[in-house]
Amino acid sequence: MEPQEIAEVLNRPLSRELLARDITRLAYVAKDGTPRSVPIAFSWNGTEIVLCTTKNAPKLPALRANPMVALTIDTESHPPKILLLRGRAELDYVDHIPEEFLEMNGTYEMTPEQRVEWEAEVRSLYVDGMVRIVVTPTWAKLIDFETTLPSAVEELAQRRAQAAGA
Repeated sequence: MEPQEIAEVLNRPLSRELLARDITRLAYVAKDGTPRSVPIAFSWNGTEIVLCTTKNAPKLPALRANPMVALTIDTESHPPKILLLRGRAELDYVDHIPEEFLEMNGTYEMTPEQRVEWEAEVRSLYVDGMVRIVVTPTWAKLIDFETTLPSAVEELAQRRAQAAGA
């Protein structure tokens, strides 16, 4: 996809709504060659998806070996709304807790006291810092099952329309 095509998909109101959610599913190829898909908190900064993880996370050697990833952000209601993304993961090792990590986990329902406890726990756990996994989308598709469908379903709908018109 061309950058302007990706931007057009990502700038749609529904895409922006999905990019404001808390959790994505990160798909990558594990070191043993098998696929993995893991739920992970994320933030969208307008051009990149930023995920944060521990420096000892098993996904890091796999992402160094094969940085190509896919992301899915979706809803739980009918009809589902789905944003599919592909890109290349870049690993940014930092010696602190990234602000994105604190922000992306800030939407969970917590009392102010719980938030203070959670943040203290995070700061004591990640004393060596974290890894920012930064993904710039190279492909994007929005599926809302009203105006856009998965490509295979679009093909079936076209066949049905052609058969009805024959």
